[in-house]
Amino acid sequence: MAVSARKRAIPKAQAPRPKAGKARYHHGDLRRALLEEAVRTIRDDGAAALTLRAVGARLGVSRTALYRHFADKSALLNAVSEDGFRRLGDALEHAWAEGDGGIPGFEAMGRAYVHFALDNPSHYRVMFGVWSSREQVDPGLRAAGTRAFQLLVDALAALQQDGIARRDESAVAVARFVWATVHGIAMLGIDGRLPESGAPGGVRDVTSFAVRRLGTGIFTGPSAL
Repeated sequence: MAVSARKRAIPKAQAPRPKAGKARYHHGDLRRALLEEAVRTIRDDGAAALTLRAVGARLGVSRTALYRHFADKSALLNAVSEDGFRRLGDALEHAWAEGDGGIPGFEAMGRAYVHFALDNPSHYRVMFGVWSSREQVDPGLRAAGTRAFQLLVDALAALQQDGIARRDESAVAVARFVWATVHGIAMLGIDGRLPESGAPGGVRDVTSFAVRRLGTGIFTGPSAL
């Protein structure tokens, strides 16, 4: 009796499934891959659950390869924080330039700050959490954090020089005031204490309101309103 084509066909061998968490890294920038995996872990389980060994295991790399880049968990978290401050600085710099300076540039920086925090909550929590105390002993982290803050100081100094912002306080003092305000909004947004960005009275609305009202205390003349 002839065997049907269906019976004669030999099923194709199925490729074995990769083990959970493995094989995400093959070749290339291992340091970047470790940072990205650390951010995923922080997002899912929090910074306290992060271990260098577990991150390496998920990527399928040896301990020797890990220690070429990071000596321990603290070094990895420092790198996450530094990466975050660099990205934040880039976002602020871009916002000021896109707004062409002035009041539009200042308001764009305020929005960019909050948007960065909401888009990168894992980075942000490490940047301003218990690990931020490491900034003073890590030159790269300190430089990235200083740059992000200095961009705001420089913007305010430019506004003062142009007569747009009041000069009764130093640019540094005003920058700290602005930073404290947008940081508070960012943390409330990350923690879900404010409605979603698109909702009435949500993070977007609160941010826009805050940067406008900051202007009433910082800027001179009717343009401040």
